[in-house]
Amino acid sequence: MRKLLYSAIAAFCLYYFVGCKKSDSPAIYTPPTQDTVQYVASEEDFPNPDRGFYHVVETSADAFVPLDHDQIRSWHSLQRGSGGGIYNVYSTLVFRNIVLTGFTNQPLSADLLTAIGNDFATARSAGMKLILRFSYTSTANSGSCPEGFICPPYGDAPKQIVLNHISQLKLLLYNNADVISCMQMGFVGTWGENYYSDYFGDPSSNGTGRLLDQNWTDKASVISALLNALPADRMIQVRTPQQKQRFLFGPTAPVTVAGMTGDQAYTGTDVARIGFHNDCLLSSPDDYGTYDDYGNSNSPRQSALGVLRDYLMNDGKFTAVGGETCDDSYSPFNDCEPTGQAQAELRQMHYSFLNCDYNNAVNNDWETGGCMDAIRKNLGYRFVLNNTIHPKDPAEKGKKYSFTINLDNLGYAAPFNDHPAKIILRNKADNKEYPFDAGTDVRTWYPGNNIVNISLLPNDSVPSGTYSVFLVLPDKYTRLWGRSDYSIRLANENVWEAIDGYNNLLFDLTIK
Repeated sequence: MRKLLYSAIAAFCLYYFVGCKKSDSPAIYTPPTQDTVQYVASEEDFPNPDRGFYHVVETSADAFVPLDHDQIRSWHSLQRGSGGGIYNVYSTLVFRNIVLTGFTNQPLSADLLTAIGNDFATARSAGMKLILRFSYTSTANSGSCPEGFICPPYGDAPKQIVLNHISQLKLLLYNNADVISCMQMGFVGTWGENYYSDYFGDPSSNGTGRLLDQNWTDKASVISALLNALPADRMIQVRTPQQKQRFLFGPTAPVTVAGMTGDQAYTGTDVARIGFHNDCLLSSPDDYGTYDDYGNSNSPRQSALGVLRDYLMNDGKFTAVGGETCDDSYSPFNDCEPTGQAQAELRQMHYSFLNCDYNNAVNNDWETGGCMDAIRKNLGYRFVLNNTIHPKDPAEKGKKYSFTINLDNLGYAAPFNDHPAKIILRNKADNKEYPFDAGTDVRTWYPGNNIVNISLLPNDSVPSGTYSVFLVLPDKYTRLWGRSDYSIRLANENVWEAIDGYNNLLFDLTIK
């Protein structure tokens, strides 16, 4: 018995020490050798889709003047805005405000719908996109009312007329969504700004001084109709953050309702599709009522400045935010830093675009104050490559080839419209190209640093050879593919191919 015990102990020790000896000499992992491509940032200002300063072209339905192709195409180059601007801007956006004069009590005419359709075709031909708004009046009639400079009747249309008009526009909007950057709620009130209205509530001192439950419900009907009239990948903009809250949660929703989350963004749901246009940016502490709680049937109008600013700041990270300055009386706060807060405000609220034609008393101060150049470049997104790290070894068919792009978004916002990221391999022998999905969503390349990991799986359809590697960020709509005007350009030296709209990553990939 004792011999058996000693034998077992000896066997255990032998097994243990042999095992230890083996584990002391593990197999050595040798990682693949890598190359790092360093890029040079560009200081150049240049146009990019869905961002920057826009030009305004308004027309009236009773004397419709179509978009002029040569004029709007010229805005891709440096042009001065109207209204006394002393600065030049690149533009890829046209603010198209169509005043539906004469249609407050009847359907839109076939001729008007045809003219609007022609505008879309002109914008597409010129390489532009439209920020679209419809209104029924852009005239402020003065009088002896409390507001003085504008008095009722204002001249907008009743709800059923508005809903019918949106229904008439639906087919046009769907068929031309590729050149609609976003659409503003419009339709309600003078200038389509949802304030001075004959039918949807008048929260000014001319009216009730607040909005009632039925007013909120009626406005919600217009928003619902607009969301239904556009594809799920297009956003609308509302004038105030509370308008989004009351649409989503009803007329009694508190201003403290939570904003959207990153998980809700870009899902095509209502919450993900509503952004904001602030048409009195940096004009007063509350931007002339932008951050007011407009009340309801049981509560008065009151300030909600801090809470609603936070709400817009949160949701603006994921949606389209734009607008215009409107009054210079808030100087020096609306001036350049360090005296003012202009750039800080644009960054905090994630602005993608602004009016270059109004209010130039404010905008001109940015030029003389020295921050206009930065604002021009940083409205919306501005992607700058830092480096790309990739294996030195050739790629093998049927095996993943992975590399990492390190880039900064120096802009105030991420893109709010989808630009599906592609890696294009161009054969250096015959220039044939082979596309791969990059597996990343540029709408989530938020301001700051972004690490983008990419994996390609070449197969037998890709011939052996050496390839140049490109990052391409085209428009979502294939109708616009091959149009460099609609492809995102990176802010680096020697990477942009203007003819194709490609960004050269400046390394070669061999496939064997």
